[in-house]
Amino acid sequence: MQKDQLLTRRRALLAGAVAAAAAGTAGVLTAGRDRTPVRPAAPAQGAPARPPLAPSAYRLAPLTGYGAPRPAPRRVPVRSEPLLRMPGRGRTMLLTFDDGPDPRYTPDILDTLAKYEVRATFMVCGEMADWNRGLLARMADEGHVVGNHTWTHPLLTQLTRKRIRSEMERTSEVIQKAYGEAPRWFRAPYGAWNRAAFQLGSELGMEPLAWTVDSLDWTVPGTGTIVGRIEDGAAPGVVVLSHDAGGDRSQSVRALRSYLPRLLDEGYHLTVPTRPYT
Repeated sequence: MQKDQLLTRRRALLAGAVAAAAAGTAGVLTAGRDRTPVRPAAPAQGAPARPPLAPSAYRLAPLTGYGAPRPAPRRVPVRSEPLLRMPGRGRTMLLTFDDGPDPRYTPDILDTLAKYEVRATFMVCGEMADWNRGLLARMADEGHVVGNHTWTHPLLTQLTRKRIRSEMERTSEVIQKAYGEAPRWFRAPYGAWNRAAFQLGSELGMEPLAWTVDSLDWTVPGTGTIVGRIEDGAAPGVVVLSHDAGGDRSQSVRALRSYLPRLLDEGYHLTVPTRPYT
C-alpha cells in the first residue's frame, strides 16, 4: 500500500510539471481562483536575442566562415603612358567603340557583334550612359566590356585635378549601377593624357587603354574608307578605335558589317582586354 501511494504521488508530481511547462510555453500563468492572467518574469539581462531572418535574408547574408579568405585585388599601377596593344596568343585583336551608348547606332552594332558572337569594348560617356542604362545592361548580358570615357568628354589637360576626378567618378558610378560592376578600363577623350588622369584612374581601379588603329570614322570619310583603314591595320594585338556616338555613325555601323566577317575569315580572334593580375 505504501508503495502504491508513492507511485501515485510521483505520477501527480510529473503531471504537475507537465502542466506547468505547458503554461509557461503559452506565456501565461494563472493565480488564484479568479484565474487572472499573470505575465512571466522578465529574463535576466544580457545580449538581446537576434530576430529570426526572413527566408530571403539567408541569401543576402550567407555564412562566411568556410573556405580560404579571398585575396584582395592587386592595386592598379600608375602608368606614365596608356596601353596601346594587348598581348595574346595568335591573331588576337580588340574592337573598341567610343562616346556612346547612342540608341540610334549602338543597338545595330550590338546586333552585328551578336550575329558573329564577337565581344567588344565600349568606352562610354557618363551623360550618355545615364540616359541609356538599358544598353549598358545589354552589354553586360552579352559579355562586352564597358570602360570609362569621362562624363562630358572634355579635354582633360585643361581641367583641374578635382574636375577630372568628378568626370571619372560620376561615370564609374553610373556604370556600376547599369552594367553591374565598376569599370576596369579608362580612355582619355581625344587621347589627351596627363599625370592626373593616370593617377586618378589608378585610384579608381582602372587601367588606361588607348588604341593602335584609328578608323577616323568620326570624320565621316565613307564606309569603304573606314573598312580599308581597319583591314589595312589589322595585326595581332592591335586595338581598333571606332565610334558608336558623337555624331552620325551610320557609316561606322555599315563598316562593321563589312570588315567583321572578313577579319574572322582571316583567322583573327576578336575579344576584350584582360588584366592578368586581377
